[in-house]
Amino acid sequence: MTILGEIALWIALPVALWGTVLSFIGGRSGRSELVLSGERTVYVLTLLLLLASLGIIAAFVGNRYEYSYVANYSNRELDTYFKVAGLWAGQRGSLVFWTLLLSVFSTIAVFINRARNREFMPYVSGTLLGILAFLIVVLLFADVSPFERMGFTPENGRGLNPQLQNPWMTIHPPTLYLGFTAFAVPFAFAISALLSGRLDSRWIAITRRWILLSWFFLTIGIIFGMRWAYEELGWGGYWFWDPVENASLLPWLTATAFLHSIQIQENRGMLKVWNMALVVITFLLTLFATFLTRSGLIESVHSFAENLTIAYIFLGFMGALAAFSFLLIVHRLPLLRSENQIQSFLSRESAFLFNNLLLIGVTFAVAWGTLFPLITEGFFGETINVGPPFYNRVNIPIGLILLALMGIGPVIAWRRASPRNLRRNFVVPLLAGAVTLALLLLAGVRHTMALTTFAISAFVMAIVVREFWKGTKARARIAGEGPFNALRSLVRRNRRRWGGYVVHAGVVVVFTGLAGAAFDEIVEQELAPGEAMTIRSAFGNEYRLVYESLSHSRPRVAENVAENDWRWTALMTVYRNGERVDIVRPERRIYPIMEQQSTEVGIVTTAFEDLYVIPKEVDLNSGEDRVLFEAKALPLVPWIWCGGLVVAIGAIVGLWPAGTVPVRATVRRKARGPLPAGAVG
Repeated sequence: MTILGEIALWIALPVALWGTVLSFIGGRSGRSELVLSGERTVYVLTLLLLLASLGIIAAFVGNRYEYSYVANYSNRELDTYFKVAGLWAGQRGSLVFWTLLLSVFSTIAVFINRARNREFMPYVSGTLLGILAFLIVVLLFADVSPFERMGFTPENGRGLNPQLQNPWMTIHPPTLYLGFTAFAVPFAFAISALLSGRLDSRWIAITRRWILLSWFFLTIGIIFGMRWAYEELGWGGYWFWDPVENASLLPWLTATAFLHSIQIQENRGMLKVWNMALVVITFLLTLFATFLTRSGLIESVHSFAENLTIAYIFLGFMGALAAFSFLLIVHRLPLLRSENQIQSFLSRESAFLFNNLLLIGVTFAVAWGTLFPLITEGFFGETINVGPPFYNRVNIPIGLILLALMGIGPVIAWRRASPRNLRRNFVVPLLAGAVTLALLLLAGVRHTMALTTFAISAFVMAIVVREFWKGTKARARIAGEGPFNALRSLVRRNRRRWGGYVVHAGVVVVFTGLAGAAFDEIVEQELAPGEAMTIRSAFGNEYRLVYESLSHSRPRVAENVAENDWRWTALMTVYRNGERVDIVRPERRIYPIMEQQSTEVGIVTTAFEDLYVIPKEVDLNSGEDRVLFEAKALPLVPWIWCGGLVVAIGAIVGLWPAGTVPVRATVRRKARGPLPAGAVG
């Protein structure tokens, strides 16, 4: 199977190049048979890349250590599902996986448009096939082939990086790759619109679900990565502004901006050049994330670079794509003129535009901080790293303004907001924010940023809840339905709008959870068995951790196989306010083969906080099994994961096909006042 996979990868290159040429010639000449042949090569290419991927997995599962990639990322003791995940564990396999996912999305795009949107499809398939051809060239000729053999066959492999042996890491990279590759489809349609001159809003309508699908996968991929960092890296945090973390955030920021700005183009015929530029920038940032992870130019715990050749190849390709796209946009500027202008600062289009500018500002700040070490090294010969304080100082205030705009934008009127519109939509939410602020001040909360976050979160959540309440009430009155059926019908009639509100509610919960970091409590203490340490959380809960014992173990390994790790596991009993609630087993692990250490933390989760226990040092010389523990009481951290789940649910609601909900003919009552969108069928 592995040999078949290698052969399939070599065959894939001429197939991709042939399909690219056929598609562009067919689109230019109007020859439908060439276009159809180009589209069929997409299907063939997907099959070939699937065979290549299965060949890599077969080599991992079959312990084929004559392959350099397998020998460096697996060993006999590795669990089978981690061996399967070896496909994306390193630079070589992850590029194949990235290419496979792109080909799958290309196949889906070609298949669902086989009988529609035919004027776009020649250039769409040609663009997607051209990108695939580039990636296959990299795999075959940039010294990153996953099928490269060594001159000998080791008895065992080095094993997978201990920090990657976590269930979250088996799903975090694939979801991010799904987000990266899904955005290639909107990019291909944008290029097709530019090449064909069909630059109305139709290409946006065609790709709207693709954009949301990409955003959905990027969002949950980032959340999964945060969870992995929280559990595996053993420092009690979930985001460290690491360069590779930043690389995944950048396309998410611009994709979020694009999701908002396309509403202005669809409703008001504005920002056409801006939207086209956002599509191009977002796709280039997905390539940038792939480049940064594999280039080795910036150090990161997430990076798995092996050589610098691929860095220069990716930079050249990104530069060529950027130049080509820029020239196309300039060429089509007469067709990209706005049909209207912003009439008032107090309008929905103004709020969305301000939202876009702030998101681009955050994107620039994050990109600048990420690339600054490279810039200083290139110009001054000295690497100056940018740490979390810079990002927090710049991005937290911008983030709070964006949070407020998230409530204002969807309910303020188009064109020009009247005083009545402002009173009707914002008086109650403003009161909710003010009351929240007053109650927190009375409770003794004094952290400025946290207070601001909680107050704005209450303001936005009040808007979301009020919109659902008004819409459900109106639907029930018009259609004669009960509250539950009215709410269901409301969402079904306009899934995009109400799914967006659910997303906003989830983001509010995430922001609230992030603000809890202002009240973290930390205690560090060295203990011997039988001793205890105490920590009090910001919510007033007192935790007592009793260190019971320390066990030392080495996993059983096969004969004649090197010992692969040592583990020291501390057993601790946790009491909350005098009541026994849990037992945790934090660990320190040493991996002699890879010359690495790792920490397995102990976590006790409640609805409002986490207790986080880290074994920092193990002292075996004293004979008392003393361990230096660090305990952290982390308020509202569970809300981050809960909010991420709500965001995912909202995105799924928005992605789900809309249904038709008829209004009952027996209803005769007249509605009073304007009805929320989707209230009637």
